[in-house]
This record gives sequence, C-alpha cells and structure tokens, in this order.
Amino acid sequence: MAHEREPLLRSSGGGNASGAKGTSSACTAAPLPSLARTVLKFLMWAVFLTWAAGIFFYPTKPVQAAFKKFVGLTRDSTLGVTGGIFLTFSAPILIIALLAYLYISFFPSDHMEKRKLRSLSFRLWTFPVLVDGPFGVVSAVEFIGIVLFIVYVVYSMTYYAVESVSLIREFDIPSMTDSELILHVIGLRLGSVGLFCMVFLFLPVARGSVLLRLIDIPFEHATRYHVWLGHLTMALFTLHGLCYVIEWSMQGKLLEQMVEWKEIGVANLPGVISLAAGLLMWVTSLHPVRKRFFELFFYTHQLYVVFIVFLAFHVGDFIFSFSAGAVFLFMLDRFLRFWQSRAKVDIISAACRPCGTVELVFSKPASLRYNALSFIFIQVRELSFLQWHPFSVSSSPMDGRYHMSVLIKVLGTWTEKLRSIITDVQEQNRGDSELQCGRITACVEGPYGHESPYHLMYENLILVAGGIGISPFLAILSDIIHRIEEGKQCMPKNVLVLWSVKKSKELSLLTAVDAQTITSSVSDKLRLDIQAFVTQESWPPLEDGIVVDDQKAPGMFVKNGTTMSGLVGTGDNFWAAMYFLASTLGFLLAYALVQVYYVKPHHVVAWWYLGLLFMLCMAAGVALPGGLVVLLWHLAEKRRLEDEKWDAASSQSSPRADQTPPGDDDAAPGVSLAAMRTTRYGCRPNFQEEFAAFAERDGDAADVGVLVCGPHGLQTSVARECRARNLRRGAAAGKSSSRAVFHFNSHSFDL
Repeated sequence: MAHEREPLLRSSGGGNASGAKGTSSACTAAPLPSLARTVLKFLMWAVFLTWAAGIFFYPTKPVQAAFKKFVGLTRDSTLGVTGGIFLTFSAPILIIALLAYLYISFFPSDHMEKRKLRSLSFRLWTFPVLVDGPFGVVSAVEFIGIVLFIVYVVYSMTYYAVESVSLIREFDIPSMTDSELILHVIGLRLGSVGLFCMVFLFLPVARGSVLLRLIDIPFEHATRYHVWLGHLTMALFTLHGLCYVIEWSMQGKLLEQMVEWKEIGVANLPGVISLAAGLLMWVTSLHPVRKRFFELFFYTHQLYVVFIVFLAFHVGDFIFSFSAGAVFLFMLDRFLRFWQSRAKVDIISAACRPCGTVELVFSKPASLRYNALSFIFIQVRELSFLQWHPFSVSSSPMDGRYHMSVLIKVLGTWTEKLRSIITDVQEQNRGDSELQCGRITACVEGPYGHESPYHLMYENLILVAGGIGISPFLAILSDIIHRIEEGKQCMPKNVLVLWSVKKSKELSLLTAVDAQTITSSVSDKLRLDIQAFVTQESWPPLEDGIVVDDQKAPGMFVKNGTTMSGLVGTGDNFWAAMYFLASTLGFLLAYALVQVYYVKPHHVVAWWYLGLLFMLCMAAGVALPGGLVVLLWHLAEKRRLEDEKWDAASSQSSPRADQTPPGDDDAAPGVSLAAMRTTRYGCRPNFQEEFAAFAERDGDAADVGVLVCGPHGLQTSVARECRARNLRRGAAAGKSSSRAVFHFNSHSFDL
C-alpha cells in the first residue's frame, strides 16, 4: 500500500525537507498498526489452536485430569461447574469473535488488499482435490478439514472403546452384563463426540457471523460445511440413541426408560424428543428430498428450536455448556436477522424479461456496502410468510448508490406466482388503469458474501456460467468496466466468459447490464471475450437478433416501504461489536444473577430445569441488552438515511439514474456487451481447449482466476480441468514457470 501513500507525502510540503519529515513520521508511525495487527492475529490463532487441541485431546487421561482440576477450582464460584466448562469450551469462541470484531474494525480490508498486490501462485484453498463423490468439489484445505474430522471421530471412539473394555475388567456391576455396560459406555461417548461436533455445526449457519467475515468465507460456501457436519453429528447422535435403545431392550425396560424424565441426571424423554426432531430434519434435508420437496425441507428445518431446547433439557446446563458458545453466536445472528427482515423494502421497479427471468430493483441506502459477488434473501409475504429465497446480486455497487438489482429465473411455484403478479400489474399499465400499490410486500435479508470482492485479485479471469448463473458475472463485468472508466485500482485485464444456455432466448440476459458499453478507453485496458453456447439448438432461430423490450412496472409495490437495512452481513462494525458485547455480558450477568438469587437460595438441582434456565439466560442476554443496542443502531441508521433522503429521492425516480454522469449523452458511443458475444449452437464448451487457448494467449506464467456459477455437473467439469492443468504444471518441474496456475472458485448456492 506504500504506492498509495507516496503521492500524499509528496504533496504535504513544498520542499525536500518537508517531504523527508513526512516520510520519517510515516515510517515511525507504521510499526504501531503493524504490531497491533500482528498481536491480534497471534491472539486469535493462540486461542483457536489451544481450544481445538483441547477438544481433540479431550479423550486422553492427562487432558481430562487437567480439565477436572480446572472445573474443581470453579465449583465453589458463582457460576459453579457450568462456569468452568463454559470457560473451557465455549468462551474461546466468544473471545475469538471479540478479537475478530476488533480486527475487521481497525483493519477492514487488510487481508484482501495485501493479497491483490502480490502474486497468488499456488493456493490450497483454490486447488480442487476431489471433484466427484458425495462431497462435491473439495479444495485441498477442505480435504484436510474432512480428514481431520474423520481422524478425530475414529481416534476418539477407538480410545473410548479401549477405555470401556478396561472399565469392564476393573468394575463389576451386578445389575448390568458386560454387553450392556459396553453399550452404555459407548453410547455415552458417542453422545459426547457428537456434542463437540455440534459446536462446529452452528458456526457456518450464522449468516452474518464475524467469524465467517474474518476468514472471508461467504455463507453460500459455509452452508456445505453445515451439511457435512449435520450428517456427521446426526449419525453420532443416532448411534448414541441406538446404543441405549438396544441396552434398554436387553434389560426389558425400553418403554419405561424412554419416557423417564429424571430430576437428577440425564432426562431420557427430552433426549428422545430432541433426537426425533433431529432425525426429521436430517431425513428431509437429504438431497433427493430437498430437491423435490423444498418446502418440506424448509419447514421441518425450523425444528432446530425443538432440537436445541430439548437437548438442553436432556443433558442439563453444565453438559450443554460444552456447545453453548456456538449456539449463542447463532442466536445473536438469528435475532439480528429477525430484526432486519421485519422492515418492508421499496421495490423501485420490476421487469419480466422475454427469456423467462424477472428482474427486481430494490432501494438501498448509500452507506450499505456490498460487492459484485454478494447475494440477498428475499421474502414476498403475499407468496409465503416463511419462505426466504437466496438470489445473487446482478448489479455492481458502482452501478448506483441507491439501488440494487437481482435476476430471478422462473423455475418453481414461488417464482411463477411472482411473475404472475408482475404481469398482472403490467396489464393494468397497458390499460392506463391506476396501479394497485401494496400488491407485493417485499422484505430483504443481507447482503451476504465475501468481505471483499475476490474477483479483483486476479489479472486473468475465466467466468464460467450456466443459464441464470450469468447473473453475478454481469455484476462483475459492470464492476470492472466502472473501475476502469473511473481510474480506480482494477487487477483484471483479460476476461473470458464461457456461458452455456439451453435456448437462445436466454441470451438476452446480457442486456441486463444497462448502459454498459466497451468504449475505446476501456478496450485499451481490458480484453474481454464472451463465448455463448446454446446447447439445445443446432442453428440460430429465424428471429435471431430481434430484441424484445423488457416490460417494466416501476414503483408498483409498497406505499410506506423503506430502503434496505444494513443490520446484517456487511453492517456497521462498531454497532455489530457493541451488539455482540452487550448480549454476551447480558447473558453472563443474567446467569450469575439467577445462580445467586434463585438457584442457590432455593436449592434448585433438577438438571433439565437448570438447562431451561441456562437457555432463558442466553435468550435474555440477546433480547434485552442486545435488543437495546440493535434499537439504538436502527435509530442511528434511520438518522443517517434522513441525511441521504433528498439525494435518494432524485435517484430513485429512475433505477439507473444515479449511475449516469452528467454530460454522458455527449460521450462517444461504445460497443455493447451483447454485440461482443460470439454464439455457438448445438455444442458445449470444451474446457480443455478454452483453458489452453486462454493460457497461451495471455501468458503461461500468469495466475488465472476461474469463477463458476452453475449446476453441479458444470462445477465438476471445470474443477476437473483446473486440477488436471495444475497437476501437469507440478509434474513438469523444468517447465513449471511456463504454465499458468488455475485457481478454482465456486459461486454456486445450493440450499
């Protein structure tokens, strides 16, 4: 970043002495933020590695002995045994989150800006190791994570199995046979391992989590980790319950034990209810069921509340505190999302495109940050009060300060109804009848996505899209063109777009990038090649080249709506940190007060009831002090929106008005993106040939960023080609410098 500071230093004074003084002061000031950055990184890594090592080695006797000794020190404190367990296994996650808020607040773009300025070379995160199989496309880093989890589960269960055999030899329990004792111990250990896996289960589904922002993993990528961990966790919990069911059957007490609800000890009936809710979520989340019956999957997944609450009843407060930190972060995120999603959002305009796609343009505040690869969740209350559907943003943040647009492919019942409502209003427009405002009440959650636009890291880009998957790439192209026109930093110089569609009518989606033309000033700095492949047509249709005008219904929806809220996703870091801090302190204070003034004076000992109190304290911390901070945050945002009101009013009269500079009518005409398209019929892209030609044309020694948005088969084909070319590069030791490195990135969202 020194090259950005240099002009400022030159302009700080009129002579050499002044310039030298400025340079000296900059050099002396530089080590302080660098030291702070290093200290924060070190603390986060130290806490994380210590916490992860404690979980991994927890089955061993030395770690368990140290853990029992530490818990013993807190037994007589205000928080008791639960506090000791919470400090050991849940507090580290909250400490890392607090440090993460400090890091992204003081160094918001450090991790991306630095990487953009240096050669990317080979990266484990973008190197696909597995391209086929149950996990889909798996990078090297993800593969290492999968292996570590498998090693942890196998190692833990092996250790516990050996331990159970030694227990049988050491203790003789007359009421239990050896088989029943083995089942009892193994079932207990399966439950404990599943509880530790549940710690990681809830971290990826906190959509606006500061932890995801810190490591720059967007929610659409994190959901696959939730799916993997969900399968693992539910398999462990199912085996846990099965061990006890077999044991109780052998004892002839199956029904008696299943309905037992103990005061002291583990309550069986809440465990049965929690496991039943989990199994129902698990079965309906399997890919065949989720694909064919999405609403069934969505509605049954709301049983996570039953799953968590009855799990707390089942094990009590002190065992539940093993995973309470991750659950608490999820509750923080869920409450904030609920607050944001209550607001109605103005839809500036709607368009039904001739290719069967709907475009919605939303009002947003100028201060709302997002990038070209962001996405939002949309709810239309006239269609469903519960369904939220994710859509990639098709507009660049540089398209305009006060609007954001999405393209929606009409595929299912929900999108069909949405198109019908828009078409009805368009028919009213044709008849000169008055628009019926309030026909659609839209609510928006997000935006989510990468902390910074990672497509700007690469000088060479290959964008591979399937059908509506071109939507985020339209935002990327618009973003790149705007940056070049305005003279801003922009790494991409060579861009190849490979776009597969079924029918030629889908090609009109390129016109969604309104007013974007490649002028001579842009073409001198950007080499853009758009290759379209129409797979289900062997030749151009007779009406090829005839462009059907989009039918728009401007300002058709909410009378008293508002602009999009920035409470979630890339919201204000200061208020987000205050919300986290107030909620955490409120939860801890509430639990301490309950212990001092209720539990101990009244001698409350029922495990399930203590678990209920623990959950209520978590909810109280989020809703009361956390809710107060969110209210203040909302009021501050409202005041800021008032300051932007007049500018926004003039811009919202036209969805794209705020992107057109004065005097643009006199600008030299350029070539539209649609005119730059080369169309091939009756074939699919040959990635081997296309990648080889791109690498040869633009330099073998360069890094090539490959971004894919499309169905699973498309991702697999592209990942396989990236892996093959990178492996061939590594195999040719003497010629490695003459081959490009292809960095695979997926932007596909499959809920």
